[in-house]
Amino acid sequence: MKINTSDRSALLSLIDKFPEQHIVMLGDLVADEFVYGEITRVSREAPVLILKERERQIVPGGGANAANNLVELGARVTLVGGVGDDAAGEALLSYFRNKEVSTSRVIKALGYTTPMKSRILGGLSHWQRQQIVRIDREPAQGLDGKTRRKLSASAIPLLGKASALLISDYGFGSTDASEVEYLRRRAGNHALPLTVDSRYDLLKYSRLTAATPNEPELEAAYGKKIGNNLELLHQLGQKTLRRQWLRALLVTRGRDGMVLFEARRKPEHIPIFGSDQVTDVTGAGDTVMAVFTLALAAGATFLQAAHLANCAGGLVVMKRGTATVSRHELEEAIRNA
Repeated sequence: MKINTSDRSALLSLIDKFPEQHIVMLGDLVADEFVYGEITRVSREAPVLILKERERQIVPGGGANAANNLVELGARVTLVGGVGDDAAGEALLSYFRNKEVSTSRVIKALGYTTPMKSRILGGLSHWQRQQIVRIDREPAQGLDGKTRRKLSASAIPLLGKASALLISDYGFGSTDASEVEYLRRRAGNHALPLTVDSRYDLLKYSRLTAATPNEPELEAAYGKKIGNNLELLHQLGQKTLRRQWLRALLVTRGRDGMVLFEARRKPEHIPIFGSDQVTDVTGAGDTVMAVFTLALAAGATFLQAAHLANCAGGLVVMKRGTATVSRHELEEAIRNA
């Protein structure tokens, strides 16, 4: 991706405005656990490797990862979501408290299990550690309607002073399309961007500013395989834009970059930033969503926001684990693009 001098100046000016923004993140808070081990031998019980655990850490995932990226980019963030009364939930709360992010609007729901994705990584001493297996712990049932309504109610007083509302729906019940419609109506004349990233229910959200699905999510929504069929991609993108009454749709395509759809404009294909030999795609979609939303809050056009999000996504996939991008890293990348 190449950026000319005038565009570079405009993008850097937008990044300068990031610390002035207040983003409300309403959505599913996920704990990403990483267990690192050193391979010692092969087990006698079964043909599997034995790892001696060396390190274990829990970092924000899902909507919490989007919020964490916003914090690293300098924005003021208010978390609205639910966790379980368990160790994973407490780890997330402690993480954000240590970063001086308010967790007063995070509900500890009895009987709910904080979603956690545990990744086991192993390698020989001084070697690169590779992911061996991922274990997902999910709640038997998502958060109930009463809890969702409480979360929506706690977000309403924030809308008048917020710069944007970011919705992260991973299907665990912190919010849904009906609650977001309720919030949209309550926002009234507040001209703040409302963006959504929904894992399973893209087509239930409507009349928002923008959505940021990845290509597999778009395929799943329509039951069609896109692959290299750009004509089908354009058809589904434009259809979603019209059907859901969105102002913009940003579809991420992995190593093929992303495509921005806007009403009455041709689809804008944006090539991947940096190398297509990625290190780890974990959480990259959350980073894209965070930067895209924050840029819109700062006054960016949809294309400018997409370029910044694309750049941030290209940076984060070169890091291992669930990573974030700092404001300084993003500025340097734009200067050197």
